[in-house]
Amino acid sequence: MAEPESLWQRGGHGPANAPQFGTSISTRNQRRNMGQHMFVDPMLPASQYTRTAYQRYLKKYLRTVKGVDDNVGRLLNYLRDTGELEHTIVIYTSDQGFMLGEHDYIDKRWMYEESLRMPLLVRFPKADRAGTTSDAIINNVDFAPTILDFAGLPTPAFMQGRSIRPVLEGKTPADWPKATYYRYWLHMAHHDVPAHYGIRTRNHKLILFYGLPLDAPGAMPKATAPYWELYDLKNDPHETNNVYGDPRYLAVQTSLKAQLLELKRALGDDDEKYPDLMAVRRSVW
Repeated sequence: MAEPESLWQRGGHGPANAPQFGTSISTRNQRRNMGQHMFVDPMLPASQYTRTAYQRYLKKYLRTVKGVDDNVGRLLNYLRDTGELEHTIVIYTSDQGFMLGEHDYIDKRWMYEESLRMPLLVRFPKADRAGTTSDAIINNVDFAPTILDFAGLPTPAFMQGRSIRPVLEGKTPADWPKATYYRYWLHMAHHDVPAHYGIRTRNHKLILFYGLPLDAPGAMPKATAPYWELYDLKNDPHETNNVYGDPRYLAVQTSLKAQLLELKRALGDDDEKYPDLMAVRRSVW
């Protein structure tokens, strides 16, 4: 199986002059890496260890995907055989994407593209846009309002999100969100991922790794040094070059920070109740 280039060459990804976090394919993370999960001989040369771990990992992963695919097929065949397929809306999605060795990472907690982006396929009767795609920004909080919309029911006021039915029908509203917010709370738990939050627009992504456990149950108590990452997704879709602090991106950087705070306020995810987090913000903002 082809290995991602960034598995071997991390380039300018991640923080400059700071530790690289996250469980790995290679032996980069001695505490936990995929070679250990795949029972790779620890005495192998480093490159062979990494390649063997990756090949075993990816093939097991793809066997799982094949199992999912087969059973989605069984479900669709049953609906077709019973005459219900043309009366059924099918939505295929996931909680998140998954890192498959990109940047020498595994798991799904990062705000990077491979884990931030979720699969989302929708089939509904009488659709005249079969095979089309959309680049509108959609979140999993939009799923329930969408299902309610197709069922002819209103979205309760307490729900976040909005129906994506207009997007599916090729009528994306003019006020559709131009950015999305992400937050990971469980600092350094499970896969050695620092607590972070950020904003993604169509062309850029800004992430603050604030590195504090705050009050998240299960988070590791030891703080890590805070740092920023900024990626130009149009020119660097694989996020190989962190351009935070680059003078050419100063205007973008400033604008994204303002948008990030606006999103946090709109969602009610304020930092003010955490003095330690506010101190971090003052030190790096």
